[in-house]
Amino acid sequence: MEVQSRSPATFLPVVLGLALAFTITVVDPLVLSLNLPQISRALQVPPQVVGVLGGAATLVVAAAVLGVGSLGDAFGLKRLLMLGLVGDIVANLLAALSPTYGFLLAMRLLAGLALAALVGVSLALLKVSVPPERRPQAIGLFMATEMLLCGVLPAVGGWVAEAVGWRWLFLVAPLMSLAALGLTARYVREPDVEQRRTLDLFGVCLVGVALLALVHGMAEVQNGISRPQAWLPLVLSAAALVLFVLHERRTAEPALNLTLFRSAPFTVAVLANLGMNFLIAGFSFSLGQFGSVILALPPRTIGLLYLPGTLVVVGAVILTGRLVGKYTPRPALVTGLMVLLASMLLMAATAGPTMAPWVLVPATWLCNLGAMVTATAVSETVLSHAPPGETGAVASAQQAFGMTGYALGPTVYLLLFNFFFQRRWIADARARSISLTRAEQAVDATRSAMAHSPGAAGYDPNLLRQASGLELGLDITNGLRLTMLTVSLLPLALALAAFFLMPRRHRAAP
Repeated sequence: MEVQSRSPATFLPVVLGLALAFTITVVDPLVLSLNLPQISRALQVPPQVVGVLGGAATLVVAAAVLGVGSLGDAFGLKRLLMLGLVGDIVANLLAALSPTYGFLLAMRLLAGLALAALVGVSLALLKVSVPPERRPQAIGLFMATEMLLCGVLPAVGGWVAEAVGWRWLFLVAPLMSLAALGLTARYVREPDVEQRRTLDLFGVCLVGVALLALVHGMAEVQNGISRPQAWLPLVLSAAALVLFVLHERRTAEPALNLTLFRSAPFTVAVLANLGMNFLIAGFSFSLGQFGSVILALPPRTIGLLYLPGTLVVVGAVILTGRLVGKYTPRPALVTGLMVLLASMLLMAATAGPTMAPWVLVPATWLCNLGAMVTATAVSETVLSHAPPGETGAVASAQQAFGMTGYALGPTVYLLLFNFFFQRRWIADARARSISLTRAEQAVDATRSAMAHSPGAAGYDPNLLRQASGLELGLDITNGLRLTMLTVSLLPLALALAAFFLMPRRHRAAP
C-alpha cells in the first residue's frame, strides 16, 4: 500500500476523522460502565449478569480484532471502517430502545463487533494516509483528540443520565460515529488492496477461546483455584494459546505474524500496550468502586474526575508526537510508563475513607497522561514495523494486546483486591474480638457481588452498616492501597525493558 500524499488542508480532517472513530472504542464502554448501576436498576439486571453486560463489548473486541485487521487488508480498510461506524450507530440506537437486559446484552455483543472494526482499522488507515515523516505528529494529534474527548464525555454522560435518563446515553457514540463517518467518507482515501490474505478463522477462534476462558477463570479464582470452575477455564485458555502459536507458525496466512516478535522493540511495544491498558482499566474499576462506595460520589462527579488537566494532557501528547518524530519512541515510552507508576503510587499513598474527592484528581490526571504518552510511543513503534499490505494485521496485533489488557485489568485488580481485603477484615475482626464467622457474614455478600460483577456493580453501601464493630471502609481502603502497590511493579518492569531494549536512534522505515 502506498501512502497517499496529503496537503495541509486535508491532513487535519483525516486525523480527526480517524481519531473520532478510534475514540468511540474507548468512550463507548467507559460511559456505559460509569452509569451501569442506573441501567441495571432500570432493567432489573441480575447481579451475576451485570459484569457480563459491562464487559461484553470489550471481550468481543479483544477476541475479534485480529480477524478484523486481516479483513481490512484483504477487502479495504476504509470500507471496513465505515461499515463499523454504521454498525455502531445501529447497535446503540437499538440499545437505547432495550425492553429487557437480554436485548441490551445482545446489542452490546453487536456493538463489540462494530468496535472491533474501528479499533482494528483506524490506526492502520492513519499509517497509509500519512507520510512516514509526519506520522509521529499525526499520532500525537490522534491521541490528543482521544484524550480531549475522554476527558469531557464521561462527565457529559453522567449529566445526561441524571438529567434525561439512561437511554439517552446511547446517543453519545452514534453522534461521534456520524461525525467520523462524514470525515472519513470525505477526506480518507481507500488504499490499494493487495489480493492476498484469507481470513485465518481458526486462529481468530483460538484467540477468542483463550481470552474468554482466561477472563472467566481469573474471575473464578477468587472463590478457590482448586474448584473446577476456576482451573478448567485456565487450562482451556493455556491449551488454546499453545494451539494458536503452533497454528500461526504453520499457516501460510496467519492472523498474527509471529516473526514480528523477533524484534525486541516491537515485542516491548505490544507488551507495554497490554500493560498500559491493564492499568487504566483497573484504575477506572478502582476509581468507580472506591468513589461510589466509600466516598458516596454520584456517577457525574466520578466522571468529572477525568476533566481537570485535560488540555494540559492534550498539549503534552501533541508534544510527545513531535519528540518521537525528532528522536525515537524510547524516551516517550519510558516516561509514559513512569508516569503511570507515579499514578499508582499516588493512589496508594492518598486513598482514605474520609478523603476529599479532589484528592483523586492528581492520580486520575497522571494515569491519563501516562497512558496517552505511552500509547503515542507504542503506536509509532508498532506501525513502523508493518510491511506493505499487512498494515491492518499489524495494527490489529497492537489492539489485540491492548484489548486483552483492558479485559484482564478489572478481573485481576478484583482478584488482588479481594485477597488483600480479606486479610484486612480478618485482622480487623481479630483485633475487635469478633468471630470470623460473624465478620464473614457481613462481607460475604459484598465479595460475591464483585466476583460476579467485575468492574461494574460494586459494593452495596448498606453492607458497611451491617458489619457491627468492623471498620470496613478502612479495610476496603487498605485493600485498595495494597492492590495499587502490587500493580505498580508492572509499569516499572516495562519501563526497564523499554530503556534497555528500545533503540536509541531512528532506524530506517521498512
